[in-house]
Amino acid sequence: MNTLFFIILTLFLIVIQTIILPSFEWFAQCFDLLIINVLFLSLISSHYSMVAVIIIIGCIMDSISGVPFCFHIFSYLWIYIIVHLVKHFFFKRSILFIFIISILSVVIQHGLLLFSVFVNQGLNAVLEFDFTLLIRQAVWGLVFIPIGIWLVKILWQNWIFITKSMRKQMAKKYRGYN
Repeated sequence: MNTLFFIILTLFLIVIQTIILPSFEWFAQCFDLLIINVLFLSLISSHYSMVAVIIIIGCIMDSISGVPFCFHIFSYLWIYIIVHLVKHFFFKRSILFIFIISILSVVIQHGLLLFSVFVNQGLNAVLEFDFTLLIRQAVWGLVFIPIGIWLVKILWQNWIFITKSMRKQMAKKYRGYN
C-alpha cells in the first residue's frame, strides 16, 4: 500500500509541475517538485530498493522533460546518496537539516545542468547561464521543500492509518476476526 501512495504522489507532483504550475507567472520557474518526493523517500527509508524507485522516477522525468537523458536520474541519485550519508553520519531530525538539504538539492540539480552544458558547449556557455534562476529556485526550494516534506509526511501517516483500518475492517468482514 505504501507503493501505491508513492505512485499517486509521484503522478500528482508530475501533473502539478508540468501542467498546473507553468500556467502561473509566479511559479513558471519553480524548482523540480519531485525533489520533495526524493527527499522524503531518502529520509524515511534506508533500504537500497529506494535506489530503483528513484531511478524509475528519474526515467519518467527524463522522458517528459527537455533536458539530456539521465539528468534527472543522476540528480535524484546524488540527492538520495548525499541525504542518506548525511543522515547516518550527522543528524536527521533537525529542521536545519531539512533546510540545508532543500537548498543543496536545488544546487545539485543546477550543478549537474551546468556540468552538462560545460561538457557540450564549453566554458563560455556556462558563463552565460542565468544564475538568477538558480538563486530564485534555491529560494523557492528553501521555502517550499520543507513545507512539501511536512505535507507529504502528514499525508503518508494518514494513508497508513486509513489502510490499516481498511485491512482490519476487511479482516473482520471476510475472516470473522475481531
